Amino acid sequence: MTYIARDIETRLERLLNSSPCVAVTGPRQAGKSTLLKHCLPDYRYVTLDDPFYREQAHSDPLFFLDTLGERAIIDEIQLAPSLLSYVKMRVDSRRNVKGQYVFTGSQQFGLIKNLSDSLAGRIALLELLPLSVTEKRRHLPIPDAVGLFSHAALTGSYPELVVDEAVDIPSWYAAYLQTYLERDIRTLYNIGDLRDFQRFVRLLAAHSGQQLNMSVYSRDLGISVPTVKSWLSILEASRVVYLLSPYYSNLGKRITKAPKVYFIDIGLACNLAGVRDAGHLFNGPMAGFLFENFCVQETIKFFLGQGVQPPLYYIRTSNGLEVDLLIEPSAGVLVPVEIKLTKTPSPQQARTLTAFRESFAQLAPAPGLFLSLAEQNRPLSREITAVTLDDYLQRLAGFT
Repeated sequence: MTYIARDIETRLERLLNSSPCVAVTGPRQAGKSTLLKHCLPDYRYVTLDDPFYREQAHSDPLFFLDTLGERAIIDEIQLAPSLLSYVKMRVDSRRNVKGQYVFTGSQQFGLIKNLSDSLAGRIALLELLPLSVTEKRRHLPIPDAVGLFSHAALTGSYPELVVDEAVDIPSWYAAYLQTYLERDIRTLYNIGDLRDFQRFVRLLAAHSGQQLNMSVYSRDLGISVPTVKSWLSILEASRVVYLLSPYYSNLGKRITKAPKVYFIDIGLACNLAGVRDAGHLFNGPMAGFLFENFCVQETIKFFLGQGVQPPLYYIRTSNGLEVDLLIEPSAGVLVPVEIKLTKTPSPQQARTLTAFRESFAQLAPAPGLFLSLAEQNRPLSREITAVTLDDYLQRLAGFT
């Protein structure tokens, strides 16, 4: 399969030169194993998906580590968590040697805690998400934001979907979801009926980019609100969805405190919601929300790709004033971003940003950004600029 260079390669190399162990986590099929095999051809690679290696890691961990040599990649480490105590002993016997072991894992739930507890002070963490638009362009000639949005929605951002045009996309996503349910969910959690959980994921997809109302989900699915919260935490931990928190610091009761939900891969959301063609994507009832999801997912990928927890929020007041995205790159700096599915941004469309700056002057917000499908930047007012997707992504680099 064609390899697409990933943005975290430089960070991976830096961490291998400074830490005895590195763990690369992220959702299934994001390209973790492919990345490591490509970047570390001299490392011995084994996957604990293989029953032979998994049994050996459990029954004779010292011999298993002996067979790996001095530098190894151990895939799906969550399948043998007891191995980590033996890894710790090996690492401590050669503490000055950097980059001894690299681990991968798709199950975020307890994996990071196990790694951090067992190898405290000996391991660095990386997270790999599906391809960003910058990474896609290394393989595909997609010139503008319209094409990038359309490709992300109708094809998706998982590497296999991007590099293999022969893949049947609906079948791939159906198999992906089933694998996720069977391997990551059922084996770890007693969530009850998997069909109810799958219906819940589909309901979330139909409401991507919108505020969460757990009571509505509870009523529509016939499950309790605590179950809704539990299922959301599972989806969030496994990087299927991202919950965007409201910004309400010291702003009192005027502010809505429910999060908004976004899919990390808008292709999955569209597939689950039945959005399968350009007409439905650009003209259907979900069009604006899906474009917002696309812009937010690319923002999330950028920050996580830099090893930074996304400093992202939104704001909605009790009287309906809403700003889609607030970026807080540092204390005292707040960048408001309005997202609209349009190619011809106007000052009238940016009035929300103007109202926000006037209503919350005490936050001292930075000049606002209006993000759309526009092909060039242009000022909409003295404090608000309509920016292209490419320029927006470049500006994010200045926030880290």
